[in-house]
Amino acid sequence: MSALTVPLQTDPATIVDGVNTMWVLTVTFLIFFMHAGFAMLEAGQVRAKNVANQLTKNMLTWSIGVIMFFLVGAAISSIVAAVTSGGAANIGSAFMANLSPESADAWVGWLFGAVFAMTAATIVSGAVAGRAKLRAYVGYTIMLAGFIYPVVTGLTWGGGFLASVLGVGFNDFAGGMIVHGMGGVAGLTAAYILGPRMDRYNSDGSVNVIPGHSMTFAVLGTLILSFGWYGFNVGTAATVFSVTEDGALALGAFTTSTTAAGAVGRVAMTTTLAMGAGAIGAAGVSLLKSNKVDTLYVANGMLAGLVGITSITHLSTWWGALLVGLLAGGQLPIVFSFVEERLKIDDVCAVYPVHGSAGAMGAVLLPFVSINGFSVNVLFAQIVGVTVIGAWTILATAAVFGAFKAVGQARVSESHEREGLDLSEHGVETYPEFSRGDEAAVTDGGPSHGTRTDGGNVPNPGGDDE
Repeated sequence: MSALTVPLQTDPATIVDGVNTMWVLTVTFLIFFMHAGFAMLEAGQVRAKNVANQLTKNMLTWSIGVIMFFLVGAAISSIVAAVTSGGAANIGSAFMANLSPESADAWVGWLFGAVFAMTAATIVSGAVAGRAKLRAYVGYTIMLAGFIYPVVTGLTWGGGFLASVLGVGFNDFAGGMIVHGMGGVAGLTAAYILGPRMDRYNSDGSVNVIPGHSMTFAVLGTLILSFGWYGFNVGTAATVFSVTEDGALALGAFTTSTTAAGAVGRVAMTTTLAMGAGAIGAAGVSLLKSNKVDTLYVANGMLAGLVGITSITHLSTWWGALLVGLLAGGQLPIVFSFVEERLKIDDVCAVYPVHGSAGAMGAVLLPFVSINGFSVNVLFAQIVGVTVIGAWTILATAAVFGAFKAVGQARVSESHEREGLDLSEHGVETYPEFSRGDEAAVTDGGPSHGTRTDGGNVPNPGGDDE
C-alpha cells in the first residue's frame, strides 16, 4: 500500500474521516438515483393506463420505506445479528442507534444501508404491476423495510449465523442475493399470490402477450440503473484513505495492488465485464429461441449480468466475470419462459429472472471463478445462504400478501383493472390527450393481447398490463 506525505500539522485521521464520509455519501446518492432507473424501466414495461400507478409506487417505496428502515429496520437487523450469532441483543440500544447517533459514521451509515433496502423493496413493484392494490403494496413495503429485509441483513452483513456458516461464511459483497435475489424471490411470490393479470392466459393455458407502452422508457431505465450500479458495487468496495499503524496516510481500497480482494479496480472491471456479457448472453439465447434479438431481453440481460456479479465482484477473475455475465443473461429468456408458461406466474417486469435466479446463480458460482481457487466449503456456504434467504423471503412475503388477499385487499376489482390503475387508484391519466373515453383502458399503443405490433410472437419479457 503506498503512503502519502502530508503536512505535519495535519491529522491524517481527519482527512480519512472527511474523504471517506464524503465518498460514502456520494455513492449513496448515486444508488438513490437508481430509483429513477427503476421508475423508467417499470413504467416502460406497463400499459399506458397504469404508468402513473407504477411511478407512484416507486416514489412511495422510497418515501415510506426509508423512514421505516430508519425507525425500525436498522434496529431489527442489529437485533437479529446479535441473537443468531449467539450474543445478547440490547434492544434499547439498537433502536436508539439511529435516533441518537454517537459518531459521524452513524449519521450516514444508516442511509447507506437504507438505499440498499429500498432497492430490494422497489423490485417487487414490477412483478405485481397492473393488479395490486396500492394499499397492499405499501403495506408490504412497510413490512419489507421494517422487518423482512432487515432479518436478511442481520443474518449476513450484520454478523448473524450466515456470516460464519461452515467456517467460511456466506459471501455476498454488494447484495447480489441479499438485495436483488431477495427482491426477485419476493416479487415472484407476490405475483403468484395475486394471480395473473386479466387476459394474460387463455382457458387452454396458452399465453397472451401484453406489450408495455414504451420501449424507450424501458431502455432509458436500464441505462440509468447500469450507471447507478457503479455506486452499488464500486461504492461498497471503496475506502479512499486509511491510516497505517505508524500514523501515515495511505490508500484504502483504492490500492494499486492487482491481487487485493477488495480493490476498487477489480470491482469496477468485473462489474463492467459482467454487464456487457449479460446483454450478449440474453441476445444470443433470444436469437436461438426466436431468430430475433428481443430488445427487452437485451436490456434485462444487461441487468441480469450486473445482478449475477454483484455478490462476487470483489473475488471474481476477469474471465469469471464474463462467464457469470453470459450465464446470468443467457438464463433470462429461459427462466422467463419457464415462469410464464410452466408455472403460469405473471411476473410483469421479469423481476425473478433478472434479480432472483441471476442473483442466486452468481452467488453459487463464486468458488468456480474466485481468485482464491475452488473450495467445497465455500460452495456449500453459498448454497446454504441462498437457500435460507430464499426460504425466509418466500414465507414472509406469502404471509403478508396472503393476509391482504384473505381480507380482499390484495387485488383491485375486475372493473378497476380494466379501467386502469391510473384512474381507479389515482384519478389521473398519464396521457390524457390520447384518451378515448371509455376506451382509455387500452391506450397503450398496441394490441391488448396476442401478437406484437411487428407481427412477431416472441414473448415480451416485462410487457405488463398494468
